Amino acid sequence: MQGARNAGALKRGNVPMLTKRDLLRSAAFAAITATTTKSVPVKAETNADRPGFFKAKDIAEAGFIFGLPIVMNYAVMYEYAVDRNSGQFKAAFNQIKNEPNVFTYKDTAIVTPNSDTPYSFVWMDLRAEPVVLSVPAVDPKRYYSVMLCDGNTYNYGYIGTRATGSEAGDYMVVGPNWQGATPPGIKKVFRSSTELSVAGYRTQLFNVEDLDNIKKVQAGYKVQMLSAYLNQPPPPPAPAIDFPKIDKELVKKNFFEYFDFALQFSPPQENEKEIRAQLARIGVGPGKTLNFKDLSVEDKLEIGLGMKEGDRKIEAAVANLGKPINGWRVASVPGDSAHYNGDWLKRAVAAKAGIYGNDAVEAMYPLTRTDSDGQALDGSKHNYTLTFPPDQQPPVNSFWSLTMYDGKTQLLIENPINRYLVNSPMVPGMKTNADGSLTLYIQNKTPGADKESNWLPAPNGPIYLVMRLYWPKTTQPSILPAGEGTWQPPGVKRVS
Repeated sequence: MQGARNAGALKRGNVPMLTKRDLLRSAAFAAITATTTKSVPVKAETNADRPGFFKAKDIAEAGFIFGLPIVMNYAVMYEYAVDRNSGQFKAAFNQIKNEPNVFTYKDTAIVTPNSDTPYSFVWMDLRAEPVVLSVPAVDPKRYYSVMLCDGNTYNYGYIGTRATGSEAGDYMVVGPNWQGATPPGIKKVFRSSTELSVAGYRTQLFNVEDLDNIKKVQAGYKVQMLSAYLNQPPPPPAPAIDFPKIDKELVKKNFFEYFDFALQFSPPQENEKEIRAQLARIGVGPGKTLNFKDLSVEDKLEIGLGMKEGDRKIEAAVANLGKPINGWRVASVPGDSAHYNGDWLKRAVAAKAGIYGNDAVEAMYPLTRTDSDGQALDGSKHNYTLTFPPDQQPPVNSFWSLTMYDGKTQLLIENPINRYLVNSPMVPGMKTNADGSLTLYIQNKTPGADKESNWLPAPNGPIYLVMRLYWPKTTQPSILPAGEGTWQPPGVKRVS
């Protein structure tokens, strides 16, 4: 969902908005700078048991990489489904919130937000019983998808144009421990690896005049608890959860405490046993022998150093993500548990590059911060062009887009024509060159009235561009396999 970004400095209501970038800067944690009081470890932990300086640093480094997507997801969930005063609140658990509009520069909770497809969200609490998601029949020409993503940031299933077709249907989402039968009428069952999970709906918007049609489609998205679907009395409710408040300052001070809290909703998987056992040694997870908050200042210092190194490794991996092609990075990072296969750095990179991103078969995301010569894109210094040769626009079954973000914050930018992207439905209204090629003008100031139809406004500073290919074609020319296909994104050219 990939999702908007210099939100850290903005406030809605009285609560600072938390962005992914803020989370990623949180490696200099108050583990080092916060005022803490020395305390005594709980009795179960002796000096002999306690990890030594470098061992604790290594555990914290690995734990930060393992935990970053989980804490980031918690932060978004808190703003969207818990804190009604966050300025980003959508709806309570197990209730759908339709957004009959696209994201703008005012949306700040999710970095690199998609502004192609109006969103709908359902944060699901699966502890007491499953949730049934019902979708209407949708015009086959209109792309839509429902991505199911759990608290581990695993994409564990899809409903929609590509995955299940355009027909109406009822689908059941169950928690990790659900053992019940599948009722008649349910087309498919999806199992979350965590007790709290999100369904993110993307519904294609053709143009501004299409918003009323979007509202009709969204009105057909229904959410029911299984008992209501079956017209049966509900089971006893799950215990109330006391969610700790999170914002960009609190996460800097209490990263591992939030991580510890979120893990209670995530039963350990087989490939997590080793790292969870190590995390317990520094007070994180169900098997812990002390509380993280009870660590001494010295202990927190060494853990802070480990977190800083973990953050550095994530940053470096994001910078080298995928295969370089004409200045773009082309990769396939998001996926399900099997896709990551215990590669926690890969999972952290996927979250940082754009949390709630799609699997490659659903969408591909070439991205760039550099021009075709490898120089940093900067709207305060240069104007740029991007030209698709004749008949060489991105090969997709649905549609493609190119979205502009502030290079510092990864948020959409305010601009005089309220244009945050260019997409394939807009192409008929653009000017093509004599040879049939399509040139886009990427710059901070207008290129002039004769070229404004093809203008993608840029920030007055660093630029971050993300191309999205929805339901990419699998027959050549194709961008798939990621970075190895015969279609390649053209380079961004600096205008002399």
